[in-house]
Amino acid sequence: MTNKRDASCVFCKIIDGEIPSYTIYEDENIKAFLDLSQATPGHTLIVPKTHVKDIFAYDSELAAKTFAKIPMIAQAIKASNPKIIGMNIVNNNGSVAYQSVFHSHFHLIPRYSETDDFKMIFGDHTDSYSQAQLGEIQNEIKANLGA
Repeated sequence: MTNKRDASCVFCKIIDGEIPSYTIYEDENIKAFLDLSQATPGHTLIVPKTHVKDIFAYDSELAAKTFAKIPMIAQAIKASNPKIIGMNIVNNNGSVAYQSVFHSHFHLIPRYSETDDFKMIFGDHTDSYSQAQLGEIQNEIKANLGA
């Protein structure tokens, strides 16, 4: 599967650099960046660089290239903050499953306690983080890639 894009897709625009992001990891097949909502600190999205609507549009090659990086990025996120004790990895497919951006993506959501702000409903903390704070989270995670 080639890296095709959809000009109207927000994630394709992020991949192409038309919209800035707090990139954690990028290679020729995927891009991982902080979700601006930060359901919990370190909430990261992983997207394939080819535009596919949902998991049902993957072929085995795209799946292998995308899924292969999930453990490495999850381990870097966990290593970035000793308070992280677990992680939800969520992939919503279709509006009935709460997919809101129709470019397949995986949410890596660090868990800090049973009372953190994640209950399978994404809390929106867009206005709670400054650019400096997002940059700090970004750098902490990037520093731990491969740790």
